[in-house]
Amino acid sequence: MLSNDPDLILEDDDPSDTPPSAPEPAPWRILIVDDDVDVHVVTKFALSSANFQGRRLSFLHAYSGKEALAILRDTPDVAMMLLDVIMETDDAGLRVARQVREELHNDLVRIVLRTGQPGQAFEHGVIVDYDINDYWCKADLTTRKLFTTVISSLRAYAALAAAKATRDRLNEELARARNVQAALNPLALILTLDRDGVVTDANERLCAVFGVTRDAVVGRTAAALRPEAVTAERGHEIVSSLVRSGGWAGDIELAGAGGAPVSLRCAALAFKDSDGLPYQYVAVATERIAAQ
Repeated sequence: MLSNDPDLILEDDDPSDTPPSAPEPAPWRILIVDDDVDVHVVTKFALSSANFQGRRLSFLHAYSGKEALAILRDTPDVAMMLLDVIMETDDAGLRVARQVREELHNDLVRIVLRTGQPGQAFEHGVIVDYDINDYWCKADLTTRKLFTTVISSLRAYAALAAAKATRDRLNEELARARNVQAALNPLALILTLDRDGVVTDANERLCAVFGVTRDAVVGRTAAALRPEAVTAERGHEIVSSLVRSGGWAGDIELAGAGGAPVSLRCAALAFKDSDGLPYQYVAVATERIAAQ
């Protein structure tokens, strides 16, 4: 747009000035397994506006047990499966449920069985034997009950998935710690303790320097190695540092095997869980060489 007024400046809106919108969180994936097309349509319509933890629902569709297993193999993050019992066979749904747990080793997906046969009376046995999370007759599963079932299933899935992620992270940390320990084993003294300060492992080098056996150390506190090595003041310093920053480093002088003096340069680390609480401590020390 042009103007004859020299004091009037018109600027076009620059799309780059608009702050980018936050990406939409990934939806909850729900797999509908039923050989009746109408069941898929009605279920999706009933849940179309549902939202949980700021995430919408996304629907996958299978019309046989074989299709359901193929989707679950290719889509490991399916949170919930609404599974018909009778499809290509009278027990197709039960077979799928068992294969999901035993062959795909998927313990996270919540499985809700649905049947159109009100006379089926195997609810208790099915839930116990097939690791089913819920069971409904389609005629009884109103829109309100369906919504409640889906939300409770998603809540359970979210909790289980978070716990699994925490376990995986802790296992990765432990694996890295073991790799470091394997590299240091020939040279360093390594002591592993649980959250209560009880020794769970001591490497060969540490046992040799202190003149003890591993069996004599494991199950006791670190102070049992050399009670005189760490004063109350030094012990408070170490514990405070581990709590505050997750680590401590310093030198310790003590008597080794046979009473010979040993000077150690030490470092200790606290491994913490998702709540910030220590679940394991690892202390590593190397012998200092006295200056000639």
